[in-house]
Amino acid sequence: MAWDEWEQIKADVGNRQSEAMQINHVPVEPGPSVSAVTGGLASSKKAWLTAGDGVGSLRKSIGDALTKLETGQAGLGAQSGCQSAAAQKELYESWKRYGKDVSKRCGSLQKILEQVGHDLLMTDEAVKTEVDKLKAQYADTDAVGGQAKDR
Repeated sequence: MAWDEWEQIKADVGNRQSEAMQINHVPVEPGPSVSAVTGGLASSKKAWLTAGDGVGSLRKSIGDALTKLETGQAGLGAQSGCQSAAAQKELYESWKRYGKDVSKRCGSLQKILEQVGHDLLMTDEAVKTEVDKLKAQYADTDAVGGQAKDR
């Protein structure tokens, strides 16, 4: 390239009045743009971490309730010969198992929420996939008497 051509290119660039460069079809002027991932919804790390902390605090409450349930069950004594005592023990074991499962579920959900808060990179689909896995793992049993219609 000749020196004169180079000088001409520099002069042409210098004569332009601050034309903004546009890369990959990004708007030159900052304006309202909506992300395909968030749909315009603002998100904050603090909100996700607070939600995770709130779900985590449920674990402590569940643990306290299970301790009280166990304490209340302690004086029951032998179940032989007493059908109501045997039924109460069976019910206690059922609620104890359910309470532990709910606590585990809260712990798993807490991890998901905190991970989203730390990363802020997971798409809605990725979060939904994790929550769906959690739903499948800790699926509730049907209520006694079956499901009500049209509710």
